[in-house]
Amino acid sequence: MLLSLVLHMYSMRCVLPAAVLLGTAPTYVLAWGAWRLLSAFLPSRFYQAVDDRLYCIYQSMVLFFFENYTGVQILLYGDLPKNKENIIYLANHQSTVDWIIADILAIRQNALGHVRYVLKDGLKWLPLYGCYFSQHGGIYVKRSAKFNEKEMRRKLQRYMDARTPMYLVIFPEGTRYNPELTKVLAASQAFAAQEGLPVLKHVLTPRIKATHVAFESMKDYLDAIYDVTVAFEGTVDDKGQRKEAPSMAELLCKDSPKIHIHIDRIDKKDVPEEQVYMKRWLHERFEIKDKLLIEFYDSLDPERRNKFPGESVTSKLSLKKTLPSLLILSGLTAGLLMTETGRNLYVKTWIYGSLIGCLWVSIKA
Repeated sequence: MLLSLVLHMYSMRCVLPAAVLLGTAPTYVLAWGAWRLLSAFLPSRFYQAVDDRLYCIYQSMVLFFFENYTGVQILLYGDLPKNKENIIYLANHQSTVDWIIADILAIRQNALGHVRYVLKDGLKWLPLYGCYFSQHGGIYVKRSAKFNEKEMRRKLQRYMDARTPMYLVIFPEGTRYNPELTKVLAASQAFAAQEGLPVLKHVLTPRIKATHVAFESMKDYLDAIYDVTVAFEGTVDDKGQRKEAPSMAELLCKDSPKIHIHIDRIDKKDVPEEQVYMKRWLHERFEIKDKLLIEFYDSLDPERRNKFPGESVTSKLSLKKTLPSLLILSGLTAGLLMTETGRNLYVKTWIYGSLIGCLWVSIKA
C-alpha cells in the first residue's frame, strides 16, 4: 500500500508545478498592471527596466520547477559568453520545452528578463499570457504571405529606441520537428529539394522571413547571433529510431532526460545582410545542426552517440537564483487569497484580464 501511494504521488508530481505556475499568473498580471499604470507618464525605458525585472522573477520561478524540481541535467557545449549581449537566438524546434531552453541559457548570462520571443500567431489567445507576452516584447507572426513584416520592424524599432536589452528567440523551422509526423517531414524535405537546398534529416527546412527582418532591423544594435542546437538524451526507441521529444508536462511528470545544448556564437559581421544570401547562410547553419544531431542520434560508434563533439560542461542552476522568486510570488498569491476582497480580485483578474487581453491582441498584436 505504501508503495502504491509513493507511485501515485510520483505520477502526480506535475500537479504542484502546474498549480503554482497557473495559480500565480493573476498575481503577476496584477503587479505588472499596477506598474504599467504608474509608469504611464515616464520614459519607456523606465517601464521596460522594471518589466524586465518582473519577467525575470516569474521566469526564475518557472526554472525552479523545470531545473531544480525535476533535477534535469544540463550539458553545455561550445560558446556561452558569461556577459549579457544583445542577440538573436536561433534554435531547432522540437518541443514545447524549447522556450524553457532559451530561459536556461539566458539565466546563466543574467539576461533572463530580456528574453523575448517570435511566436506563432495562435499563441496570442492564451488567457493572460498571450497579451502579456506581446506587452513584454513578444512578436506574433503568421506564416508565408500573411507575415506582417512592417509590424515586426515597428516593434523592434521601438525597443531599440528605448535602448532595451534584446535576447530575441526565433525558431526558424516555424513548427516543431516530430519524427512521427512523416507528412510534415516529407513536405519540408520536398520544399528544400525544390529550392535546390540540401535535404535535412533531424531538422526541418528553415524559413528566412523572421530571421531576416529581425537581423536587418537590429544589425547596428546586435552584438551576435547564438546558433543553438538542442538534443534530448533517451529519445530513441529500441530500433534506434528517434522518437518525439518530451513536452513540458512530460518533463515535469516523468524521469527527466539529460538535455544537451550546443551553442555557436556568431559575430554579426559574419552574417550576410541580403535576404538571398542570408537564406543560403541560414540553411547552412541548419545543415551544421543536422550533422550534430546525426552524430548524436545515429552514430555507429556507441562512444560518440548521445553527446555532441567537444567537451561538455555540466551546468547546475543554484537555488539562490530561483527559490526567492517562488517564495515571493507564492507568498503574494497566498496573501491575496486570504481575504474575500483579494479572492474576488483574483477571480476577476482571471476572467476580465483574459477577456481584455484577447480583445487587445485581436486589435494590436
